[in-house]
Parts: sequence; C-alpha cells; structure tokens
Amino acid sequence: MVNLVVTLRKKSQGIWRSSFVRSVAVVASGTAGAQAVTIAFAPLITRLYGPEAYGVQGAFISIMSVAAPIGALAYPISVVLPRRDEEALGLLRLSAYISFFIAALIAVGLWLGGEAVISLLEIESISTLIYLLPVAVLFAAWKQMAERWLIRKKAFGVIARSALANSGFLNSARALAGFVYPSGAVLIVLATVAEVLHALLMLIGIRKRTTIDLSESSEVSTSNVIELAHRHRDFPLYRAPQNTINAASKSLPVLMLATFFGPSTAGFYMLSQMVMGMPSTLVGKAVSDVFYPRITEAAHNGENLSRHILRATGSLAAIGIVPFAIVIFFGPWMFSLVFGEEWSMAGEYARWLALFFFFNFINKPSNAAVPVLGIQRGLLFYEILSTGGKVVGFLLGFYWLNSDIWAVAIFSVVGVIAYSGVMLWVYLCAVRWDRDKKAV
Repeated sequence: MVNLVVTLRKKSQGIWRSSFVRSVAVVASGTAGAQAVTIAFAPLITRLYGPEAYGVQGAFISIMSVAAPIGALAYPISVVLPRRDEEALGLLRLSAYISFFIAALIAVGLWLGGEAVISLLEIESISTLIYLLPVAVLFAAWKQMAERWLIRKKAFGVIARSALANSGFLNSARALAGFVYPSGAVLIVLATVAEVLHALLMLIGIRKRTTIDLSESSEVSTSNVIELAHRHRDFPLYRAPQNTINAASKSLPVLMLATFFGPSTAGFYMLSQMVMGMPSTLVGKAVSDVFYPRITEAAHNGENLSRHILRATGSLAAIGIVPFAIVIFFGPWMFSLVFGEEWSMAGEYARWLALFFFFNFINKPSNAAVPVLGIQRGLLFYEILSTGGKVVGFLLGFYWLNSDIWAVAIFSVVGVIAYSGVMLWVYLCAVRWDRDKKAV
C-alpha cells in the first residue's frame, strides 16, 4: 500500500512537471478566474435583466458568433504553424487586411438588408444596435489574431490575464447598468465593448510580454503575403466555412427559439448554454490552445500523434463526466435555486445540453489536431452534415412535436452522434499519419 502511494505521488509530480500540463494550468487559471467572476455575478444579473433581455442579447451574440469566424477567413489559426516568425507575421498582416474588408462588407450588407434580419428575429427594440455588428466582428478577428500570436510564443499568462480582466469589466458593467436601465440594448452595447477591450488587452500584452520586432513585418513584401495566402489557402477554403457552419449550428437554437417561441424562450436557452459551456471554456479551450502548438511540434518531430490525441481526450472525459452528470439529474432545481424561480425552464434545457456539451468538451483535442493532419476539407464536409442534421432535428421538434424542449433534446442527441463520429474519424486519420511516418 505504501509503495502504491509513493508510486502515485511520483506519477502526479511527473505529470505536474510536464510543460504541457503547466501551460494548460496557466490558461485554465485565467479562464477559471473569468468564469468565476461570471458565475459570481450571474444570480444578480439574471434577476436584474430577466429572460427577454437575455434573449435579445442572445440573438445579437448568435449573429456575431456566426460572422466572427469569417472575420479574417480563418488565417489567424495558421499563425501557429510556420517555423519562422517572419512567415507568421506575414499571415498576421494578411489577416488584418482581410478583417477590415470583411467588416466593411458586413456593414454594407446590414445597410441593405438589416431591417429584414431585425423583423425575422423580432428584435425591433434594438434595431439601431444591429449596426454594432461590424465593429464586434472586426475586433473579434483582431482578438483571434493576437491570441494566436500569443499561443505561438507560448505566452499563455497574457491570455489568462486578459480573459480575467475582460470578464471583470464586462460583468461589473452589466451589474451596474442593470440597476439603472436593465434592457437587452445595454447588454448588446456591453458585449461589443467587451470584444474591443479583450482585443486591446491582448495587443498590449504582446508589446509588453513577447519578443516581437514589429519592424520585422515590413520585411514581408506584398508578393510574399500573396504567396502565404496561397500556401495556406485551405484555411479560407475549408476552415473558415467549417468554423462558420459550426458557429451557426451552436447559434441555431437561440435564433430559432427567438423566431418560433419568442425572446424569453431564447433567453432560457442562452443562460443554459452559458452555464453548460463553462467547462468547455474553462478547461477545454485551455487544452485546445496548448495542445495545438504541442501537436504541431510533435508532428515536426515525428512523434506518435494518435497517442497524444487519445491521451488528451481521455483526460477530458475523466474530468467532465461528474459535473455534467449532476446537471442531468438536478438541472431544474439547481437553476431555480441559483438564478431565480423564473429560470427553471433553463434547467430543463440544461439537462439535454449536458450531453451535447460533454461531447463538445472532449472533442477539443481532435479539433485542434485537424490542421496538423491536413484534413480540413473532411471537417468541412462533416460540419455540413452535422449542421443539417441539427436543423432537421430542431424543425422536427417544433413542427411535429410543437415543443421547445423536444427541439432542444433532438438537437442535443444529433450533436452527440456527430461529435462521436468526428472524434473517431480524426483518431483514425492520426493512426494513418503515424503509420505513414514509420513507413518513410
């Protein structure tokens, strides 16, 4: 027994000494702090604003989430891949050009057809604020650019501190504004300001905490930028549409609930989505941010990629199984207790979303491995099928069963099947990669 304890202690010390685990802990600590602030303020904010205000905010954030992945056509994701910083800086320059063009394109689109979107989602009360969307998308793209450079430089502490500071500002502002003017319009303005602030905090962190010579970007000529754009063309061709479709599939319930059942129902879903998505934000994203450069390095060094993916996925499953199971059994009671009696329906949604978000949580390593394995075209095909299935499931719940709960339930089950399939596919691709490397 003593030998077993000693062995376990040595194993745990060895795991903690791992640079991968320490990096995950740094990112997770900042995200945990940000989520802790959100959780601490949530009971107050939900009582100040109510389901309808949350639903209006949810419609805006859902539209922004769908537009944000094409804000720089996914080129920022490729910043981690080049061996030389000069190429990475060229990709950042390319991303910046594209982000301004896309933001201008969205502004023109809203000017021409914004009224139709407002009418469809029944958000006439905040009609003028829909024009904040280009600003939010632009700074979401800049935030992603800054974050990917920090990941490349392994400056995970800057990412953590930025997330914590931004969460503190956003939730404090929500609470203070809620006492004065508790409305969906206030939540939308603050969500946009938070995107701007988060991007600026990361850019400040880059200047202070990373060894970057900004003049180096001038060494990348326009012709070189075009060459980099062509070399990494699989990102705009496959990853940007995949990310957009994935965001659409996650935003779909909020938009469809707002359209079919009204803003209050969308507000219930918005809260349950926020709570159930916390483990993915807290640990899953931290693992993904650290795992991406790690598996890129492993591929460069000829290491066994399938083993890395399997180990990371298993670790996340062990971490997530208990908290998600608790929500399945006690969701409505927990939501009523914490957020107020009027939020009980959000707990019913959370019961089903727990299944969906558990598989979303453990899918993070597989998703991070996709660009390294060069299978982004296949991921796009998967995303189209997955989103199509979720749309059909949601429409089935509404038109056939005439129930918002059944619509959310079918959506979640389809998502579980889709995540299971893509994890198996990525693992098999990694096994083939390992086999091909050995054969060379």
